[in-house]
Amino acid sequence: MRQKFDPIEGRNAEIIEAVMQCEEVRDLPEDVKFKIRLCVEEVEENILDYSGSTWVDVNVNSQTDSLKIVFSDGGVEFDPLSNPEPDINASLEDRKIGGLGIFLCKQMMDMIDYHYENGKNVLTMVKKL
Repeated sequence: MRQKFDPIEGRNAEIIEAVMQCEEVRDLPEDVKFKIRLCVEEVEENILDYSGSTWVDVNVNSQTDSLKIVFSDGGVEFDPLSNPEPDINASLEDRKIGGLGIFLCKQMMDMIDYHYENGKNVLTMVKKL
């Protein structure tokens, strides 16, 4: 599946469902789909909140033993992987806001990579199957 969403504001649910219903994802085990859904939602929220892009291109590819999801957008350069990991052992009062979603994505996916190329943010997630 490859699909460009333009505009993206207010379309999070549509983008998430497009990924979840695509041929590469829809027949996966429920526990894997749960992880994919959570991570797609988190990445999409980061694009909306931090890159400022009005569009996102989502590419989903499956191979024999893995699923790869690539997001690219035309917003300002923003690397969500560069933020320090949250202190999950801190009390709620002492925790800083932000970073927990990407932390969870790093735990749930087998590989996450970010780079900025040709004026685009490109975030790739891979889940072994």
